[in-house]
Amino acid sequence: MVERPKTQYAYAGEVSIAYCRSAAGPIDVVVTPGFATHLELMWEPPYSGRIFDRFARFSRVTQVEKRGVGLSDHISEPATLEQRMDDLRAVMDAEGIERAALVGISEGASMSALFAATYPERVSSLVLWSAGVGPPPTEEFRSWLLPWVQDSWGSGEVMSVLVRVGSEADIERLGKLERYSMSPHMARALVEMNFENDIRDVLPVISAPTLVVHRTGDPVIAGERAVRLAELVAGARRVELPGDWHISLIAGEEDDAIDIIEEFITGSRPAPTVDLDRVLATVLFTDIVDSTRRAESLGDRRWRELLDAHDRAAAGEIERHRGIMVKTTGDGVLARFDGPARGIQCAQAIIDAAGRLDLRVRAGLHVGECELRGDDVAGIAVHIGARVSALAGAGEVLVSSTVRDLVAGSGIAFEDRGRHTLKGVHGDWQLLAVVPSA
Repeated sequence: MVERPKTQYAYAGEVSIAYCRSAAGPIDVVVTPGFATHLELMWEPPYSGRIFDRFARFSRVTQVEKRGVGLSDHISEPATLEQRMDDLRAVMDAEGIERAALVGISEGASMSALFAATYPERVSSLVLWSAGVGPPPTEEFRSWLLPWVQDSWGSGEVMSVLVRVGSEADIERLGKLERYSMSPHMARALVEMNFENDIRDVLPVISAPTLVVHRTGDPVIAGERAVRLAELVAGARRVELPGDWHISLIAGEEDDAIDIIEEFITGSRPAPTVDLDRVLATVLFTDIVDSTRRAESLGDRRWRELLDAHDRAAAGEIERHRGIMVKTTGDGVLARFDGPARGIQCAQAIIDAAGRLDLRVRAGLHVGECELRGDDVAGIAVHIGARVSALAGAGEVLVSSTVRDLVAGSGIAFEDRGRHTLKGVHGDWQLLAVVPSA
């Protein structure tokens, strides 16, 4: 066994994020674990530090505990994927990790995939272990599972479905892990939020070498979901191993999986060059409604003064919400963000600021792969964002369904605006309007 690492903290804004890191290693591996975790209990049975120890044999491994769980700051609602990306980045920054192999285990795989697509320059390779994608479960299944999770939490029954252990005593120990990791309410809310997260549109953007590892008889992730996950990541390698468990804590049973992961991460063949000019981004377009009429009524000088005031206000809100101002568009702005929730919040703030200038603004957002061209952005995602914005009404923030799928758990509400054909874009697109916060 490696020496037990101490628990440390990084800060994502004002939120404390717990993590631990092994003492040394030739390469950096960052692990984002599954559903319920506790950095101190992972050294006790049935975990006994085995997975951390195996990674530490070939790397300097860092394990991150998501906000709201275990030793990280507790919060009232589950962390969104966007917030968890902030947490991971905060830990990597605190430790000076510029680039690492990223291993997402079970529930941790979705955030890891999103991070790899959003920050390709920081991910040398990506491993998605015991994960899959597909349509959400039926309402009948949800109505059974969610109460069961809440009512059973603390007994070890829920975690014993997710991790394989060898005795009744170990199930009782899993009960301790459940109680120490989060409350029954948080466990239920986290499962419910995970049902809503859909990363299928994100996966084709991933450029890092990717490995998908799963078991033939996984009782949690059906095989076709793991297959679909691998199919959607260009060039991904998929390895299906024998076994009827999701993750096993029995000594030796995960050695085959970790051996394959080690070979993938440390293999002698050079990794393909990552295209750092193509990233996943949230694209925001805004537009002043009836700008031509207002310009005619005010005259060129007064209109230019008002437009300058609008541009300054928009730029200030984009900076405040950690976005990047790409350019002004004459009577609006184009900006990009590394998370859709911040993009939505910024759009609402710009609309409010414009209202104080007696201007009516509409906004549209989409998440997709963007090509960086110096300070500018290009690609189909940019075209979609522009088309979505053009369909918004005055004072409205309109988004694509991809945006909606990636902000599950954020508290942002939407109203369906139906399916639309976007000029120059293939297929029909579901659009939704953001419900203004009270």
